[in-house]
Amino acid sequence: MESGTQGRGALRLRLAGIGLLAIGVAVALYIAGRVHTPNYSFSLFGQTSPIALKSLLATVALGLAVVQVLLALWIYRKLPLAGAPPRPVPITHRVIGFVLFAVTLPVAIHCLIAYGVPKLSTQSAYGGASNLRAVVHSIAGCFFYGAFVAKVLLVQTKRLPKWVLPVAGGTLAVVLGVLWYTSALWYYNGFQLPHL
Repeated sequence: MESGTQGRGALRLRLAGIGLLAIGVAVALYIAGRVHTPNYSFSLFGQTSPIALKSLLATVALGLAVVQVLLALWIYRKLPLAGAPPRPVPITHRVIGFVLFAVTLPVAIHCLIAYGVPKLSTQSAYGGASNLRAVVHSIAGCFFYGAFVAKVLLVQTKRLPKWVLPVAGGTLAVVLGVLWYTSALWYYNGFQLPHL
């Protein structure tokens, strides 16, 4: 009985540590983006329009996230008509997760160096009435990398409640959707966010 209580205590401590680390990563990125002086001429992508290429990479990342969600549903046997997943499915899920992360890195690096994390203001660099889109996008980007750190560490944790990994993975997918909506869709829609 006592070892079970100690095990739960250790798990709670580990989960708290993972949560604090994730928050620390997100806050560190936010602070770095706020104190950094944006370099609007910075180009990680050579002569190519950075917004067009970043929108393409964000769309690829969103597509990979959809595949990740489908594979996770299959792993947890929640995908209708799919049956039990074959052995390569969990490995494929991990590999695609790594590729997804790798695809987001150049985009995040460019965003951080070129734009930083803007303050909410009444004027937008693109002529709009507000830069709310850029602020939401920046905060979601910081949160994404904190949540990614948490997800990677949670995967390595034993005896988690069954709901923890699906919630962590689902959170990453939703945040990636917000990032895509506030960047790639904004670009593809003529620098305007469609109202739903």
